Amino acid sequence: MVQRVCRQIYSIDKDATVTIATSKTQVSAIHNQLGTDVGISVEPCRRDTFPAIALATAYLHDVKGVSEEESVVVCPVDPYVEEDYFAAVKELGILADQGKANLTLMGIEPTYPSEKYGYIIPCGKEHVSPVETFKEKPDEAAAREYIARGALWNGGIFAYKLKYVLEKAHELIDFVDYQDLFDKYASLEKISFDYAVVEKESSIQVMRYAGEWKDLGTWNTLTEAMGSHIVGDAQMNEKCKNVHIINELDVPVLCMGLEDVVVSASPEGILVSDKEQSAYIKPYVDRIHQQIMFAEKSWGSFQVLDVEESSLTIKVTLNPGHSMNYHSHEHRDEVWTILSGKGRTIVDGMEQPVQPGDVITMQAGCRHTIIAETELKVMEVQLGKEISVDDKQKFELEE
Repeated sequence: MVQRVCRQIYSIDKDATVTIATSKTQVSAIHNQLGTDVGISVEPCRRDTFPAIALATAYLHDVKGVSEEESVVVCPVDPYVEEDYFAAVKELGILADQGKANLTLMGIEPTYPSEKYGYIIPCGKEHVSPVETFKEKPDEAAAREYIARGALWNGGIFAYKLKYVLEKAHELIDFVDYQDLFDKYASLEKISFDYAVVEKESSIQVMRYAGEWKDLGTWNTLTEAMGSHIVGDAQMNEKCKNVHIINELDVPVLCMGLEDVVVSASPEGILVSDKEQSAYIKPYVDRIHQQIMFAEKSWGSFQVLDVEESSLTIKVTLNPGHSMNYHSHEHRDEVWTILSGKGRTIVDGMEQPVQPGDVITMQAGCRHTIIAETELKVMEVQLGKEISVDDKQKFELEE
């Protein structure tokens, strides 16, 4: 989704500057997918949208040197939209430049009385209108009443001049600059931008958007945008109705006699859910704590195949021309078996070429890296009593 959104932004404005606010665990994947030129504001932990937007705003001003008079548009990466949406996003930035209001929101013309979204009620029916009031996520009857009053869905898309949110951030949070805010981030109150800022702002306007807009933030809405009912190795019998299967595993999935169900199988876990109920997944997922089983990195990806008390087996894929960090481990030995591709290893300064079938062993404490000349697939076995992601020291690799 982040690739699609960035591609669509650049198709409308090739000179746009994109900054992504996300967690540290996503940084490598984003660099892998978008390259290293994209800006990233790293959230040390989850504190909801107001702290995240305040931190990103301080990052733009203090780290990237963006002027306080520059306009910024904030938009989520999970809507399914076409290019006319991004033309509207660009217009939103122009409206913020004009400075007729402190905040300019995009209001989505509703297509049905949804209970999933908050509602913006404008003062008029013009393309751009002052905001009369906001309504929280309603039941269906209330949603129908709001729509009859000309209400718009609040999709979390808005624009402002940098100085506005900087001032709001300093009003609500005691901090000096970006680094100070970053250091204090874990202690900040969890609060949404809507509650902290939007619903208290008197100088606010909304711009209507009537194009296609689907929020893919839930499995239910994601399946609505899928071109096929099955992704991956799966099948269902003729008794299934409105069933979608997404299988990332190397084992088959079979569904029989199900209705209105989504099945998602990945190295991280398996979800089987009624489509409507899938919108309420978050608190249950938050209770799950397990070994990371798959991750994209700036150099490629890895998948954990086996976890034992004193060993970990991982399949590593390195992209051509990329390498791991030059690093060492204090508490574990490692063994690499080259499965496919060609490359080079450097172990304690000694370089050697590698090809399928080669085995490289590394004792705890030795420095090592692997460099891919072609796509390189490696089986990595970690051996030790204290295997931990924190047991890693990085070094500069001398040429």
